[in-house]
Amino acid sequence: MSKERVYFKTFGCRTNQFDTQVMRSRLEDYELSEDEREADVIVVNSCTVTNGADATVRHYLNAVRRKNPGARVVLAGCGAHSKGEELLKDGKVFGVMGHSEKERINEILKQDHPFYQIGDLEHVDETVVEEFVGKSRAFIKIQEGCDFRCSYCIIPFVRGNARSHEPQKVVRQVEKLAANGFGEFILTGTNVGSYGKDRGSNLARLLKRLSRIRGVRRIRIGSLEPIQIDEEFKELLAEPWMARHLHIALQHTSDRMLEIMNRRNRYPEDRELFEELAERGYALGTDFIVGHPGEGEVEWVEAMERIEKLPLTHIHAFTYSPREGTASASMGPGIRGDLAKARHRELTERIRRKNLEFRRRYDRGLEVLVESSKEGVYQGFDQYYNRVSIESDLDLTHSWVHLERVQAEEEGNRARYPL
Repeated sequence: MSKERVYFKTFGCRTNQFDTQVMRSRLEDYELSEDEREADVIVVNSCTVTNGADATVRHYLNAVRRKNPGARVVLAGCGAHSKGEELLKDGKVFGVMGHSEKERINEILKQDHPFYQIGDLEHVDETVVEEFVGKSRAFIKIQEGCDFRCSYCIIPFVRGNARSHEPQKVVRQVEKLAANGFGEFILTGTNVGSYGKDRGSNLARLLKRLSRIRGVRRIRIGSLEPIQIDEEFKELLAEPWMARHLHIALQHTSDRMLEIMNRRNRYPEDRELFEELAERGYALGTDFIVGHPGEGEVEWVEAMERIEKLPLTHIHAFTYSPREGTASASMGPGIRGDLAKARHRELTERIRRKNLEFRRRYDRGLEVLVESSKEGVYQGFDQYYNRVSIESDLDLTHSWVHLERVQAEEEGNRARYPL
């Protein structure tokens, strides 16, 4: 008797990507399918960070039912906690499973009746993932949940409060993947910088332990909060295994907007921190929400003046959309859609220009991990998290390449290897 086939569709963040790998690794009595049209079971690892994310998941559920009407569709991820009950009731999915249930997926999928197993928001994974299908880099989830309560964010309510994975389990995870050939590790979680707070430790101490593992060549860190970059963390900035890129979530540069958003950071301290990190040779990225309620012309002009002064190189800019169940959703509408789009363009163009200036300064001695290729051109990211296109007659698949120099162009960095 042939095994049933399971297809995974993953939406959202790196944490969800890791969670999908956990579920894949736990499927003992099923075969993995890479085609949703041929699967018996379709597991949707959903994102619910915005109303738009919910709409994207719902659209996929409708589309996949048309493509494969006989498949059992199971909703997992953050959307299971916010929309799962409703989608099950409406017959859009066969089953719903919460974050704490994913390690039991092999048994859960055997149920022949519709189910709703939401579990709790206190669970910490035990699974050690040994492979990442089709990946050069490995994502390592080190913590779950968030203690912050930013006014626009639903995530703490669907992932729970911050809780850290046991250090030895994280170490064992990295050891396994390093032994399987992975050299770059990206530490991820809901609020990575809070790691260790509940265990009498911190992120810096975990990083030191991971750096001593044989095979670890580069460590990247997911989004940090400005207040989480302490002196102990700064002591690691010169270490050769530290990626020279940090993503530090500001969300805005107007102090009034930061107060409205119930943020813990303020611009004067943010600027001081960013300038210190830039002087240490780091590329710096951030998140920025455009068009949140309260963002008038005065706040926007001030924000852009401050953006110009910050040594930013990368940005994740989001146009605000209300998220049901958050404080921001009750603050009234944001700014007009056309104005929000114009501001989004202005912001991203400023950072694009800053990024080009940075790449022109840091165009030598780049260490690139190749991730993909097409027609003899290889793609990968350097230590500053800038994409590099490499022309080569050699097979560079999943290789580390040292580039003496690159050409920094408008659309990205280019190089020839060997010269």
